Amino acid sequence: MGCRGGRIITGYRHQKQLKYLVLIGASTGGPKALHYIFSHLTLRQDTALLVVQHMPPGFTRSLANRLNELSAYTVKEAQQGEAVQGAYAYVAPGDYHMEMKLTEGVPVIHLHQDAPQRGHRPSVDVLFRSAAQTVNYGVVTVILTGMGKDGTEGLQWLRERKNVYSLAEDQSTCVVYGMPKAASEARLIDKVVPLEGMPGAIEQAIKELGGSGQWI
Repeated sequence: MGCRGGRIITGYRHQKQLKYLVLIGASTGGPKALHYIFSHLTLRQDTALLVVQHMPPGFTRSLANRLNELSAYTVKEAQQGEAVQGAYAYVAPGDYHMEMKLTEGVPVIHLHQDAPQRGHRPSVDVLFRSAAQTVNYGVVTVILTGMGKDGTEGLQWLRERKNVYSLAEDQSTCVVYGMPKAASEARLIDKVVPLEGMPGAIEQAIKELGGSGQWI
């Protein structure tokens, strides 16, 4: 299976300011939810966001560009081999799984076209599982509106191996209460919040993991 093109970015050891990873999964209704969250998040120089939104090829770049216009973070469609940097957000390309692999201790984007998981490529499960190896970084997971159970299996795998703060969108604001419901019923979620409370909940989750002093 092929990988999406893009050069390896060198100088991983210089990405020392990165301390926290926020991993977001969404499906039906996700773009609107992401628009709200990204337009209300306060920038942290020590935090990167990675987003899996179930979308076909060709639409994820437009989503990333729109989020970039709305957000204090620099938002881009992820590229193969780039180092995950603080103050950036990365959207998985349509039809590619997005993982993180540690290189010189720094998470690096790995894109591939292995088989779909639960019918999805990109898959939230794949992203969440890959975060288990990020031993030096605090991890916050966010499961937003969407049909199905994508994210639950990966979150269980992750929580068995790493201290994680897990958030899920409340039924009251979901377009489809499938993905958050599955994770909540599996008792994998630390806090359930409506969409309007999610930006603040993400920021509070980072504080719970030890983050302070990097807001700008």
